[in-house]
Amino acid sequence: MSTIILGIESSCDDTSAAILKDGVMLSNCTANQEVHKDYGGVVPEVASRAHQINIVPVVDQAIKKAGISKDQINAVAFTRGPGLIGSLIVGVTFAKGFALARNIPLIEVNHMQAHVLAHFVEDPKPAFPFMCLTVSGGHTQIVVVKSHLEMEVIANTIDDAAGEAFDKTGKIIGLDYPAGPVIDKLAKQGTPRFKFPEPKVEGLNFSFSGLKTSILYFLKKEIKTDPNFIKDNMNDICASVQDRIVSILLNKLQKAVKQTGIKEIAIAGGVSANSGLRQALQEHGEALGWNTYIPRFEYCTDNAAMIATTGYYKFLKGEFAEHDVRPTARYRI
Repeated sequence: MSTIILGIESSCDDTSAAILKDGVMLSNCTANQEVHKDYGGVVPEVASRAHQINIVPVVDQAIKKAGISKDQINAVAFTRGPGLIGSLIVGVTFAKGFALARNIPLIEVNHMQAHVLAHFVEDPKPAFPFMCLTVSGGHTQIVVVKSHLEMEVIANTIDDAAGEAFDKTGKIIGLDYPAGPVIDKLAKQGTPRFKFPEPKVEGLNFSFSGLKTSILYFLKKEIKTDPNFIKDNMNDICASVQDRIVSILLNKLQKAVKQTGIKEIAIAGGVSANSGLRQALQEHGEALGWNTYIPRFEYCTDNAAMIATTGYYKFLKGEFAEHDVRPTARYRI
């Protein structure tokens, strides 16, 4: 008998639904929210209201695209956290209602664990144990992955995440939100000739708040002598910022490899879509003998495919949630 999982993701501003059959992805549908560009960042109340509008059509689209009926679904996997509480409530509530109506199990999923397991949506899949650098707008972690459901976080950011560093820098230099993809695009046309300091943080943990401050002070100083400095040097500024963020991430990752001896290395999360990071990981892998794994772009950003995949492995273990489960804004692996 086949096992079909409906996955639901609503942790931030993307409403996503996916259908997984026996570990094979049949559909992965996502509705984005463009409105947040007007505010320079995600507005929680606006996001949750948009989820309410989008979730039924997105789930319906995922079921139709998969070529199944809702009666064939064996379980509903949903993002419990971490994320924006209003957005999470919409996804959790829908999942509960769907599961109750169909009399099928609920499976709660940790959003960050799901980013790691995005590598199991399709081949090639990393071998256990592997190490995953998980980088997004709200998180920067190094995770040792011992099995599908056993993970240990060995490094975290102590302040801003890498994605925040991209977006906050973008705001400083006048780019639209989200700035990360724009910086990536402009960086390809520039040269990293401006050297920003690397934070001195002991151990494997990350810090990006100081980098943001140093960029701000650098630009203020240059603008005093040349009011058009940002406009005239935009590509090189983006290239320099991206180069430093990527070097911070890879230097810590290299240190973690030396400490653990693990050379199966993956990246995940929204920032793993950054071309500079993807290229740098490949180059490090070739130079240092790592086996590197980089997810397709559609599995880097928030998506329900990774939720359904995580739900599938939890389904096989019989790890189901009760109907009184609540979303949580902070949910650690």
